[in-house]
Amino acid sequence: MYKLSVFNPDFGQIFVLKSCFILFTAVQVGDVVMMLGSSAILPCHISTNDHLSQITWQRTIKGKAPDDVFLIIQPKIGLKYRNEKDFRFEFIGNFNDKNGTLKFSNVTLKDEGSYTCIFSLFPSGTPSKNSQLVILVPSITNLMDYTPLEGNEEVPLATCTAAASKPKADVRWIKGSLEGKVREELKETRHANGTTTTWSTLLGKPGREMNGQLVQCVISSEATNEEILETNIQVQYPPGKVNIVQRSEVSYECETEANPKATVIWTRY
Repeated sequence: MYKLSVFNPDFGQIFVLKSCFILFTAVQVGDVVMMLGSSAILPCHISTNDHLSQITWQRTIKGKAPDDVFLIIQPKIGLKYRNEKDFRFEFIGNFNDKNGTLKFSNVTLKDEGSYTCIFSLFPSGTPSKNSQLVILVPSITNLMDYTPLEGNEEVPLATCTAAASKPKADVRWIKGSLEGKVREELKETRHANGTTTTWSTLLGKPGREMNGQLVQCVISSEATNEEILETNIQVQYPPGKVNIVQRSEVSYECETEANPKATVIWTRY
């Protein structure tokens, strides 16, 4: 019980309220960010002296009606599924402690959405709080190199792929000695399930000086640690200048540069 004094300036009097109850009710629930296939904890707890009769969980996700009630928790029967049983949900809270926390196993992209816990309290009513479940998907990565012929036309040299990631991955190149000699071309495709595939291709005019040069593809996203894929650029070119070097009185060596390695055939006249 609290005693509250109120001064009224119009009457110059002080009124005293001897029975004034102040009730504080706080629901605590947080956003949840999880990896695809992992287990999520959906926390929901309330601090109040009110009588609790039921905890209700509802969700708004793709393929379900808005505010779909999928389970309820009562003091005598415990957890009860509504409509269809989804045994991936496990009640790990404590009803007597006014804790409606759920463990949600093997989450999929279809599970992403908003989840709301509702406490049925007397006399305060039904306080609730929304929690957003966000699913992250690591990308499937790949680096493909090409083997173009030496020439003056711009062609693909290597393509780096970050497939089916959520959110989309960032793909960039460390070009090393080829900086300024090649360029990047980026393409993206967003899939129906919310994931994105990103391709980044290195383009350039293939010259023999490029052959064997190291390039690195750097892939990063919220769903995974930074990953670096690397390759050596391959350019095919014919033999250039041929040198014949005398190694001894009876030994000669033919030297030339080519990719792939040149085949040497000796003839004499």
